[in-house]
Order: sequence, then C-alpha cells, then structure tokens
Amino acid sequence: MSSAVNISARIDPTTKEKAVDILNELGLTTTQAICIYFKQIIYNNGIPFELRVPNKATVDTFRKTDAGEDLHRVSNINELAKELKA
Repeated sequence: MSSAVNISARIDPTTKEKAVDILNELGLTTTQAICIYFKQIIYNNGIPFELRVPNKATVDTFRKTDAGEDLHRVSNINELAKELKA
C-alpha cells in the first residue's frame, strides 16, 4: 500500500480556474497534473521547461498585446505571409 502526502499551494483564482478548465478538457484532475509535473521534474532533474527573464522588447510586446495595442490581424495564410515578410 502506498502512502501519500498533501501539498498546499496558494494560486490566484483566475489562474486556477483557467488551468482546471484545460485539465478537464485533457481528462486530468489537478492532482494528476501535479503528479505528472513532479515526475517530469524528477526525469529532467529540474524544471521541465526553460525559465528565462524576458528582455525589454518581449515585455513591451506582452504589455501592448494585453492592452490590445499594435495588433496585426490577417484573414488568411497568404496575408500572414505578407505581414511576416514586411
């Protein structure tokens, strides 16, 4: 018989709600997701994704995007290709 421990974490309600919605779509409980994350920490001998501090340009872009500023909309792949080449 295996034993288990409880983990307690303080997470803002919006983040938790959005994450739980995605986990539900994946058919996972929060507990299962945390177990998967911890297993990946063990397998990777560290955090299983890259952690970096974003540079100023990235932070500025995130701020503008969040504010709905300087967005470029396209209606098809050809317009996207033109936009990227510009």
